Order: sequence, then structure tokens, then C-alpha cells
Amino acid sequence: MVFAGVGGMDERTLRQVERTLSAGTWLIVFGAVLYSVLTVTPLVREVTPAGWEWTAPILPIVVDTAVVIVVRLDSALARVGARGGRWPVVLRWMTGLMTLTLNVGGSWLKGDLVGVAIHSVAPLLLIVTAEAGLAYRRALSGAVDRRKAEETAARAACEQAAREREQREREERAAEREAVERRASQEREHALALAREEREHAAQLARERADREREHHARQLEHADRERERAEREREHHRQVREQEERERQAQQAKEREEKEAAARAAQAQADQRRATLLNAGPADEKQPEHIARETVATAHAAGLSIRQAAELCGWSVGWVTARYGEHRSQAVVV
Repeated sequence: MVFAGVGGMDERTLRQVERTLSAGTWLIVFGAVLYSVLTVTPLVREVTPAGWEWTAPILPIVVDTAVVIVVRLDSALARVGARGGRWPVVLRWMTGLMTLTLNVGGSWLKGDLVGVAIHSVAPLLLIVTAEAGLAYRRALSGAVDRRKAEETAARAACEQAAREREQREREERAAEREAVERRASQEREHALALAREEREHAAQLARERADREREHHARQLEHADRERERAEREREHHRQVREQEERERQAQQAKEREEKEAAARAAQAQADQRRATLLNAGPADEKQPEHIARETVATAHAAGLSIRQAAELCGWSVGWVTARYGEHRSQAVVV
């Protein structure tokens, strides 16, 4: 039987097969219609009165239109699982035979058997495809209906099983609730006993912790006192060290000041002695070396001697001594 094993397919596969069958059928139909129009038009034009040759394509188009209508309606009826009676069968075979006759008529009149065979391929293929497609669609429609019936029965069985399972689950839940309530009662009693034990244990631990905290606090206070005494001793030691260092620094500064004052007094005495020696030396017999002459001029300028007196002391010219006096005056102005 056609599609004997189609019942095992799922609905999606059946729909895909139906679409493939529909596409193939319409491809064959349109190919056969086009071929028929091209083949029949020259034959009709030969038997058409002069001046009306343009009407030749009308006949094959009308016949092929009837073929398309038959195929389309058969497809729709097969999809819903209905039958149109005998008249659709008569129309289907009549249009098929007309298409066959018109396609092979030209070759038959010429006695061309090869042409008859060639031109009969498309009409015969169209007739057989229409009949086979109708059978295929009916088989597919029946398979889809059976599939839906099976699914409906399966859903009903599943619903029944679900209702039974739900009933069992309700009974099991009721039994579980009773068991849970019993266990809960036992657990509450056990929990109360544990709570009493835990409270007593917690109170004992709290007392022990309070004792440890008091001891720890006492040790902390004792340690803080020791740290305070140690810090106080360190501060006193640092203060004494700073005072000792300050006394040593002041003594060192006093000693340095005394040394500087003694050095300054010695330098001043030496300078005074040098100045007295230079001033009391009297006029020089000859020119002093330049560095000694500069020192003599500087001493004379500091003592307030005149330029001529300074020139006599160093033995240099008045112009040279004047230039040196100018240098010393410039330095004094700058200072």
C-alpha cells in the first residue's frame, strides 16, 4: 500500500513530505501546460480559418486551465480528507485525454509514431501525476489524522496517568505530613532539651569568660602601670641627657668665643704693633717691595696720614700712593 509506513513519521515530517509532493506536482503541471501550449498551438492554427490564427493558443490554454483547476481542487479536498464524487473524476480524465489527444494529434495525422510517443510523454505524466498525487495526499491526510488521533489518545492516557499520579502524590504527601508532624513534635521536645542544656552551658561559659576578662583587665592595668613607669624613667633619662648635652654645648660655645676673642685680641695687638712699626720707621731710603708698600699705604690710610706722608714711608711716588688711597676710599664707600 502507498505510504504504508507513514504512520511512524512525526507530523513535521509528514508536512515536509506534503510540501515536497505539492511542489513537485505543480512543477510537472506547469511544465506540461507550457509544453502543451507550444505543441498544440501549431495544430490548432492549421485548422483555424484564415484571419483567426491568433486564436490558436486559446484552446490549449482553456484545456490546461481545466487541468490546473482539477489538480488544485483535488489537492484541497485530499488535504481535508474529503471526496468530490464522480464528476471531478470525469473532469480529471476528460481534461487529461483532451490534453493527450491535442498533443499527439499533429504527429498522428502525419503518421509520425515517434512524434506520437514523444508528445504523449507530458500528457501521460500529467494524468498519472494527478492520480498518484491524489492518492499520495489522501494517504498523507489519513496518516496525519491517525497521527493526531494517536496523539490525542496519548495525551488522554497521559492526563489519566497524571491524575492517578497526582492522587497517589496527594496520599503520599498526606502520609508525609503526618510523619513530618510527628518528627517535628519529637524534634521540638529534643530542641527544648538541647536549648536548656545550651543555656546552662552558655551561662557557665559566660561566667568563665567574665572571670578571664577580669583577670585580663587586671593584667592590662598592671602592664600599663609598668609601661607608664618605664616611659617616665625614659623621659627623665632623655631630659638629663639633653641637659648634659646643652651644658656641654654651652661650655664649648663659651670656649670657642674665648678662643676667638683671644685670637682677635692677639691679631689686633699684632696689627697695632705692625702699624706702629711702619709709622715709626720714618721715611724710606728706597722703594719698598710692592706688597710691603701696599701694606704701608693701607696702614697709613687707616691712621689718617696724608698722601705725601704715606709716599715718604713706602718710598713710592705720590701718584701711585694717590691711586692706592683712591682704592681704599672706594672700598670704604662700598662697605
